Parts: sequence; C-alpha cells; structure tokens
Amino acid sequence: VQLQASGGGLVQPGGSLKLSCTASGFNLAYDDIGWFRQAPGKEREGVSCNSSAIDARYYADFLEGRFTISRDKAKNTVYLQMNNLKPEDTAIYYCAADSLMRCSRELRGTYRRWGQGTLVTVSS
Repeated sequence: VQLQASGGGLVQPGGSLKLSCTASGFNLAYDDIGWFRQAPGKEREGVSCNSSAIDARYYADFLEGRFTISRDKAKNTVYLQMNNLKPEDTAIYYCAADSLMRCSRELRGTYRRWGQGTLVTVSS
C-alpha cells in the first residue's frame, strides 16, 4: 500500500510540469487527495486538494490559478498540472490521501497516507 509521486524535474520560468500521484494496493477513487510542497528552509504548505465526496477542488491563494488538480480513476492516479511556473514554486511536492474527509479550503496536512515526494526546480 503506497503512493508514488512522479513527474518532477527542472523547468524554466514560465514552463509547465504535470505531476502524477499513483496509488498501489488501494483505490484512490473514494479518497480525498491533497498536494503539498516544501521548499528548502521552509515549512510544508498546502497546494491543492480534491474532495472525493463532493468533488470539490481547493487551491492555495498564491497559485493565482496556475495549477489544476484532476483524477483519472481508471489509472488510480491524481495529477497536478502546473503552468506558468515561477522560481518560488521550487520545492519537493508531496501527494497525500485519506479515506476520511480531509480536503478543505484550509489545505491542512492531516492526511494519513503520503507519497515520497518529487522535486520540482524552476530555474533559468
């Protein structure tokens, strides 16, 4: 039973990346999913989440509409499409899942299952 985050890499400012979070050993379809990030020297912060029960999506204000969370139930995978990336988006990105309701506007990191993280570096 694990979550696997992938898709990180080096991208220039203004570029795009699509992160994936794939579950093995359990079904993500009925879980709340969250994306979080932690930049060097900073605390972890919530980026986005998707509520399974009501299909609500929430985003951190600092994103200004640049990121989109989505699911592919057939692939048991959740995505984070990141557009117009900025150097300040550089961080390790983590996905998290929970069968209980965890997704809210506050983007709290109270999930019980976490992926290992994938590094996103935005630099010219």
